[in-house]
Amino acid sequence: MTKPPAPKRHLPTSPFKAPVTPAPKVFAVGDQVTHDIYGLGRVIGIDGGTAALVDFGSTQMRIPSPYTKMTKL
Repeated sequence: MTKPPAPKRHLPTSPFKAPVTPAPKVFAVGDQVTHDIYGLGRVIGIDGGTAALVDFGSTQMRIPSPYTKMTKL
């Protein structure tokens, strides 16, 4: 297994802006969410901050972090 490449450092003397790192998404039980594939759902459980158990009506799915395809409504 290979490790992903480390992000490049931003030097304080650089004339370019530092890259913006997005804040990690945090979900709580009861949050209404939408997923790019599964659609509208509600968070029914959190698995230690590494995954969220979401009820999409017809199915329940465990969505692993970093939740790239899921947004809070």
